Amino acid sequence: MTIAIDLGVSQSGDPAEMDLEELLSTRLLVQGNSGSGKSHLLRRLLEQSAPWVQQAIVDPEGDFVSFSARFGHVVVDANRTPAELTRIAQRIRQHRASVVLNLEGLDAEVQMQCAAAFLNGLFEVDHSLWFPMLIAVDEAQLFAPAIAGEVGDEARKVSLSAMTNLMCRGRKRGLAGIVATQRLAKLAKNVAAEASNFLMGRTFLDIDMARAADLLGMDRRQAERFRDLEPGHFVALGPALSRRPVPIRIGSVETAGRTGRPTLMPLPEVSREELVDLIFTAGGDEPPLPRPAPVRAVPTGELLDRVAAQALDAEPGDADERSAEERRALVEDIFAEMLADPEAAFRPVPVLYQDFLVHCRLKRLRGAETDMAAFRRRLSLARAGVSEAGEDEDWQAVLARAEDLPEEMQGVYLMLARAARDGEACPDDAALAKAYGSHSPSRGRFLLGFMAERGFITAETDFRGNRVVTICGTPWRCSQAGEPVKLDEARLRRQARLAGGPANAV
Repeated sequence: MTIAIDLGVSQSGDPAEMDLEELLSTRLLVQGNSGSGKSHLLRRLLEQSAPWVQQAIVDPEGDFVSFSARFGHVVVDANRTPAELTRIAQRIRQHRASVVLNLEGLDAEVQMQCAAAFLNGLFEVDHSLWFPMLIAVDEAQLFAPAIAGEVGDEARKVSLSAMTNLMCRGRKRGLAGIVATQRLAKLAKNVAAEASNFLMGRTFLDIDMARAADLLGMDRRQAERFRDLEPGHFVALGPALSRRPVPIRIGSVETAGRTGRPTLMPLPEVSREELVDLIFTAGGDEPPLPRPAPVRAVPTGELLDRVAAQALDAEPGDADERSAEERRALVEDIFAEMLADPEAAFRPVPVLYQDFLVHCRLKRLRGAETDMAAFRRRLSLARAGVSEAGEDEDWQAVLARAEDLPEEMQGVYLMLARAARDGEACPDDAALAKAYGSHSPSRGRFLLGFMAERGFITAETDFRGNRVVTICGTPWRCSQAGEPVKLDEARLRRQARLAGGPANAV
């Protein structure tokens, strides 16, 4: 059975239709600048196809929750754990329910993680549940960015992987992806390249117009037409739309989003004196502003003790009979086990913190009550291979001095201090960078310069080119056994002549 979805009218006045069965076998990409009518187009397409096919809408702004009242879509609040979202998605495919995943109010990184868990749940179901389903993703550049932005690498990787699976491997599982983006340049190429149907709206940047023209098989000189398109007008191409580029105008919709095109409205007729009173005087219905509590600076040692001395995460009525030393030893074991992985030194601190909490629960410690600041300091020391415990007053003085450094640098400083105190070789740039959590040896040189400028250490080079680090305020110093500083050929020849050797000796 062929189902024709009415999108609107073409430039010639004929109905602009989309073959729903062909769309399920292919995929759709919608592109247009903000205000071009992308959301209106998605709303029209989803409204017209709602009676015929199961739908899931990934909604970052909460604009499609109105589908619940008109078409019976179930609104899924994304403020859940990843495991919950995955199980909900699997039940959605099992019972063939149309849903709206509402991501409104969540941070960008959390939105990416929630969308990834939801899409993976739809993707990873039993073969018997591979029913046809439209998956519409509004503002797809948020979930499949072309380049790394302000979000963490871990969130970007899982979200991009889920979107790539949807567009590349979803067809065999009955999933037909519909992605809408403001700019093609912002969308990952692996996601955009899998679309076979295109609806291109108004855009102004030359690079976006050129890419849109290439996708539609148009001449580069015709790319200027995308700049002149009115809101709600698109150029359609694809097996489910048209074999040649056709301008269409999207028809009206039955539902409305929370936001729309801004309209002008007159300002209130209030005098300047009244406005001043309204702005600077609290209203009777406003709650009083809370007074911020004074913040007490907590020493690093005290924060470390909080991490190491967590009690049992026991059931009500149970008591932890282990001593503080036993609990401290368990925490030490947890950090040692976590950092045994070579890649752990370079993983983001929030990810390691979640692993730490899991280990604490397994050992029935109250890891969930450990604040992030204490964990960061303890992790910095563990990465550097030093302990907060000291055998003498000099080490305690060094620990106190370390508190004046940024928390992520304290472990590096104590690592140098321990090597200098024990007479060991000075750590090289790679070891310092790893203790800091970086792959780049230049980060190690930066750390030495930073601490030297602020009077924590002195870093010099001896005549053999070895680094010599002295811990200020102590007699401790360590030397780096390494290759001597490389000299240029002319200098080597001068040294040979002064020594009475042959002029060409190098």
